[in-house]
Amino acid sequence: MKLKLTSLALLIVVIASSAFIAPVFKADTYKVDASKSSITWVGKKLTGSHNGTIDLQSGSLSFNGKKLAGGNFVIDMTTIKDADKSANLEKHLKADDFFGTDKFASSTFTIKKVAGNGNTVNVTGDLTIKGITNSITFPATLAWNADGSVTASADKVSVDRTKFGIKYKSKSIFPEIGDKMINDEFELAIKLVAKK
Repeated sequence: MKLKLTSLALLIVVIASSAFIAPVFKADTYKVDASKSSITWVGKKLTGSHNGTIDLQSGSLSFNGKKLAGGNFVIDMTTIKDADKSANLEKHLKADDFFGTDKFASSTFTIKKVAGNGNTVNVTGDLTIKGITNSITFPATLAWNADGSVTASADKVSVDRTKFGIKYKSKSIFPEIGDKMINDEFELAIKLVAKK
């Protein structure tokens, strides 16, 4: 009889405590459509700037309802293009001085934290370039489209190339370089279009 009462009391405790545990919702995964998504870049130097594009290889975004919960994407570094169609610049950007695309054909970004609610959030994640990973944070905007897809945009993602071992003509590393310097930071504008 004592064993039955103990078992019954334990069962009541388990049922009562489970009533206070929040249910766990499975995040919805949206696959990024690389053909509708885009990444543009801008690099500046003392005497001007260059800009162009890089292709997105793949990616996904996770949502709890309409709240961004996670995600990742892969950039195909072998596709880096200069808007002015300079073959020499494109070749140099793919060389070891910059992105070393023969050895490091892709770069990745993985979301680690999303702060804020609604359509404007701050995203923190791990960016990996040339096999080196650093955490970056940037603002992003979410827009839900009529066809059920979502567009996630980040217009100004600033990346310090020296943190990824890209030191070519960096004034912070080579102060004597003078007006031949290239800014340590380059800027990305990222637009991801994803659908469930």
